[in-house]
Amino acid sequence: MKATKVFLRQRKLNSGKITLYLDYYPPLRDPVTQDRVFRDYLGIYLVDNPKFAIEKEANKEKLRQANAIRSERELAIIRGQFDFLDKHKQKMDFLAYFRKKLESKDQKWIRVYDHFKNYCHGKCLMSDITVPFCEGFREYLLKAKHLKNESMDLSQNSAAGYWSTFRGCLKIAYHEKMLKENVNDFLESISGTSSRREYLTLEEVRQLANTPCDVPDLKNASLFSCLTGLRISDILALDWSNIVKAQDGGWCIRIRTEKTDTEATLPLTDEAYKLCGKRSTGPVFKNLKRYNTHAPLKEWVEAAGITKHITFHCFRHTFATLQVNEGTDIYTVSHLLTHANVGTTQIYADIVDKSMRDAVERIKIKDEAKPKGKNKKTDETKDK
Repeated sequence: MKATKVFLRQRKLNSGKITLYLDYYPPLRDPVTQDRVFRDYLGIYLVDNPKFAIEKEANKEKLRQANAIRSERELAIIRGQFDFLDKHKQKMDFLAYFRKKLESKDQKWIRVYDHFKNYCHGKCLMSDITVPFCEGFREYLLKAKHLKNESMDLSQNSAAGYWSTFRGCLKIAYHEKMLKENVNDFLESISGTSSRREYLTLEEVRQLANTPCDVPDLKNASLFSCLTGLRISDILALDWSNIVKAQDGGWCIRIRTEKTDTEATLPLTDEAYKLCGKRSTGPVFKNLKRYNTHAPLKEWVEAAGITKHITFHCFRHTFATLQVNEGTDIYTVSHLLTHANVGTTQIYADIVDKSMRDAVERIKIKDEAKPKGKNKKTDETKDK
């Protein structure tokens, strides 16, 4: 087969301008439509018969650019890379693509999508996804307000999390060959700030267990999270088919975690298994919805006499903190939480580090008061 050559051609338009295009000989095959491609217009125009120096210089620069594109195309053909012919992808709606990805993602993806839609004013094509455009969204997040409360600024940690999620979407698009360039390679992350991880003590967990809740599945799922450390996204997706008998005769959960996309087999205590209710098919906590984890959860926690700000994710923190407090080694806790690395789990060890408590208790400013009887006896001895 004869190798395709690429020639730079010119054609004069009725407007008087000259348009530049590439001529392929023999013609190429479009990888999507399989149509033969003879030419490719570059969208570069020259001034016909330039009279001024500035017009002549502009023509020269445009010709240099066009020749550079011609050389790149010729090299791409030699390498067998024909992505430049796949024009329809560049014209695809990135927002529609993003929205499609939300179907299998958690609530945070929806918030990121809403922010990005605001940023691009509801219109964004695949061809718009460039490094400068994405950097603009990064700056937007750093200055953004809450979507539901415009009087509140988006926190640094929220901005960092949203930006990470957005970059995750870009990574997926690149791997699915929707984007020609992996723009993630050129984007800087947003640093988060250290934040307090709220958790419940064992006594507070027992208080919740003894407090009625208007949504029974919310109560059961919350206590289930305290006993397993599962995220809300994984609990909502938990199916009875995921709960199976283990080799030791007990129960275990076999899941693929949504956040880290990790396969995991986790042991399940009898107490946790009983919280699932009567064995059936389909979702384990059928009546649990995301909106139940907000107002109903707050009301239940307050009814239990707990004044801490508790979200559903705090039950995962509770599981980890209680495990470390009871002496479970950090590596085991890391596996139970399906963390990618033990460094993420270390924060829980810092929260309940008993050696740190013992260390600070050694220093006291005031002497402890001695019993009066001992002092009197000591004084009498001195008199003798």
